Amino acid sequence: MSTPFPFTAVVGQDDLRLALLLNAVSPAVGGVLVRGEKGTAKSTAVRALSALLPEVDVVSGCRFSCDPDSPDPGCPDGPHEPGAFASRPARMVELPVGASEDRLVGALDIERALAEGVKAFEPGLLADAHRGLLYVDEVNLLHDHLVDLLLDAAAMGASYVEREGVSVRHAARFLLVGTMNPEEGELRPQLLDRFGLTVEVAASREPDQRVEVVRRRLAYDDDPAGFAARWADEETTVRARIVAARELLPSVRLGDGALRQIAATCAAFEVDGMRADIVMARTATALAAWAGRTEVLAEDVRQAALLALPHRRRRNPFDAPGLDEDRLDETLEEFGGPDGQDGDGDDDPDPGPGGGPGGQPEPDDAPQGDGDAAARPEAGEGGEPQPSGGAGEQSPARAAEPFRTKVLSVPGLGEGAAGRRSRARTEHGRTIGARRPRGALTKLHLAATVQAAAPHQRARGRSGPGLVVRRDDLRQASREGREGNLVLFVVDASGSMAARQRMGAVKGAVLSLLLDAYQRRDKVGLVTFRGSAADVALPPTSSVDAAAVRLESLPTGGRTPLAAGLLRAHEVLRVERLRDPARRALVVVVTDGRATGGPEPVALAGRAARLFAAEGTASVVVDCESGPVRLGLAGRLADELGGTAVTLDELRADSIASLVKDVQGSRRAA
Repeated sequence: MSTPFPFTAVVGQDDLRLALLLNAVSPAVGGVLVRGEKGTAKSTAVRALSALLPEVDVVSGCRFSCDPDSPDPGCPDGPHEPGAFASRPARMVELPVGASEDRLVGALDIERALAEGVKAFEPGLLADAHRGLLYVDEVNLLHDHLVDLLLDAAAMGASYVEREGVSVRHAARFLLVGTMNPEEGELRPQLLDRFGLTVEVAASREPDQRVEVVRRRLAYDDDPAGFAARWADEETTVRARIVAARELLPSVRLGDGALRQIAATCAAFEVDGMRADIVMARTATALAAWAGRTEVLAEDVRQAALLALPHRRRRNPFDAPGLDEDRLDETLEEFGGPDGQDGDGDDDPDPGPGGGPGGQPEPDDAPQGDGDAAARPEAGEGGEPQPSGGAGEQSPARAAEPFRTKVLSVPGLGEGAAGRRSRARTEHGRTIGARRPRGALTKLHLAATVQAAAPHQRARGRSGPGLVVRRDDLRQASREGREGNLVLFVVDASGSMAARQRMGAVKGAVLSLLLDAYQRRDKVGLVTFRGSAADVALPPTSSVDAAAVRLESLPTGGRTPLAAGLLRAHEVLRVERLRDPARRALVVVVTDGRATGGPEPVALAGRAARLFAAEGTASVVVDCESGPVRLGLAGRLADELGGTAVTLDELRADSIASLVKDVQGSRRAA
């Protein structure tokens, strides 16, 4: 087994370390979601925490890690005889992004359950993580149904496995930690709320601190065991402090003053439900225990709010997460301190081992940043085309207010990643038939299985009440649900679109469709064209936020190379099909239909459009032509694409619901 990087050797990332330690002190806080760019020690810190968790006593031979002092009465391996137990380190279990449902919750032997009535159960990762730590890297890329199962188990402290009326339940209480890169897509708001705390991390911009990070990493890679030995004393100190804080936790008093501050803060930031209040109360209590106090102070409530509320406050999908600290301070001051104390607090928080902020272990030789290291850099305007000779370039127009659109869906039945847009064959949804299983059986179709086994009962010598079921009799349920698609926007940013009012309306329409894509779990991409070339402003990604940023900073001006835009979009789709062949595409071309620049620009655009029609790619043209005289060029482009045209005004109308659904019919009519 490899030697993990020491937790106390992690440079900086004070909020991350504090959030992890608070959950180690009080698992009831509800886990941590760590958001940040790649290469910021997210995974390193989480894996290092497992070495600090105290050992656990387990019933000998129990696959579900039952506590010998209070074994689970419903344990599948029970009932347990008293007295037999063993001590072992707390486990850290990693859930791979591509794990199956059976791998997560465990699997029942359906064949034995039907034929013998035996609950033969193979535990999954949730059972392995009981009384330990469950780590999900890239949790935002985990399939929705797995996230639902995971977070339900975390909330209830138990896992339920149901297969056609046969059920198994076992305890599943664990410290849940998820990490994610927001550039690869967001979690749904209701799933965000299930994580107790959230932390934003970023690489330090302070040279001295970056030097120290590199120095320690190189030293660890050269000699992991020797490096860990040099930090053994600090690790022992923090481990002992976690144990002491756990023992002190039941004695910590959360006064009425602190509860009023917590309630007022949650109300001021308009968080939904009561989970935020409960998490803040538990976090403030854990902060006091970590500092060695039995009384919750004002600074505990403030720190708890900074960790528990940013992902719960009401915000639009494209708003940056975070908390207005001035407003937080005003609220805390208005409602006074705990039990009548000054809201600012007179006592400094316990610096903890090494004097680190918030009780963080901080080695003496760790350089400190200037306080701005955690601020993420502004998203640049890179990716916008800068064509040579583009005349009349204007500064970016502001997007109009987004509006709600109806569903745009790709015709037919797909087999792509789970989502909420187009019809698809999925593992979850309504049952539409049965088939022989390919690989492991996951969803039994009971009626079809019984029908397949029934004719063979006499030949198999059936003598009892149960069916004699063979492997060949089992039938997998075929189900229909919804998939996510790749929505590729091809946006005309030329001079013909440069009227600021019109471009603002265009951006508002695209932003509205991006909002719809966010809600339906799509991937999105953005191709723009102007001047003499087209540019991939955003390659296909699950981060709709990134697309919104690129769109907002999009300048306009120059000629209209429509053919170049379509050809670049066609190339993007070709590459994406190689990477993800099951994900179907919807192309949304936003243009007035004009084509200028180069020889025969209209004919070239027509030939490029027919490439999409030949491949059966679903498409919509958003007609941005304005004025009393309309040439109908966007409608002709839609005909060439084999798709449908809609004006900006019609984009708001109920008729939009059938646009792409009718693509197949309009293609046949053509």
